[in-house]
Amino acid sequence: AQLDATCFVGPLCVVEEGAVVESGVYLQGNVFIGRFAKIGTQSRLLTNVCVQDFCELGAEVILQPGCVIGSDGFGFETEDGFHHKVPQVGRVVIEDRVEVGANSTIDRARFQETRIGSGTKIDNLVQVAHNVHIGNNCLVVAQVGISGSTVVGENVTIGGQAGVGGHLRIGDRVSIAGQSGVSKNLEAGTVVRGTPALPFVFFQRLVALQKRLPEFFKRLKKLEQISEVTEKT
Repeated sequence: AQLDATCFVGPLCVVEEGAVVESGVYLQGNVFIGRFAKIGTQSRLLTNVCVQDFCELGAEVILQPGCVIGSDGFGFETEDGFHHKVPQVGRVVIEDRVEVGANSTIDRARFQETRIGSGTKIDNLVQVAHNVHIGNNCLVVAQVGISGSTVVGENVTIGGQAGVGGHLRIGDRVSIAGQSGVSKNLEAGTVVRGTPALPFVFFQRLVALQKRLPEFFKRLKKLEQISEVTEKT
């Protein structure tokens, strides 16, 4: 392993064979750096962070306590009623000035790489699946899940507890409101809310109408009663 002389390495840290830890890196305590991983200059890895084999962090990356970079992607093939694990042989690349919140996980790719673009900020308890690409300067709020092989553009905001399906394309400057479920591609600049995700203004109208459903039901019942009386007469 190669550690620059200006690094700080706290208690119980492990730096494996072939890893490179560049200048000014801060490893707080109980941090694990896997084989041939690279930690860029001035990055800060706080307590219980795990960066697995072959993963790469750029400069000034902040990993909050307990986050895991490079866990295996969720890949299985089912045969004869049994789920067989598919090896995940890719890596994770995190570009400069990214922050990843506490207990968030970013899975290594099945092949090639999972990538987080520069300046992106990821909140706590976020799951980023294998082969996902997130562009520059995105905001991903707590408890978001992004399924495998989805590509997220630049300057995208994903609200808390939103779910994004797999193999989708999310355009630049998209805003996804909290607790939304995205199952289709979204064009650049789109603002959506709800499950399934709908255009924001349209969804707001639906919510307003839902509140009036009891009133509409009463009116409909009265109309039916009037209609029955009219038919009898």
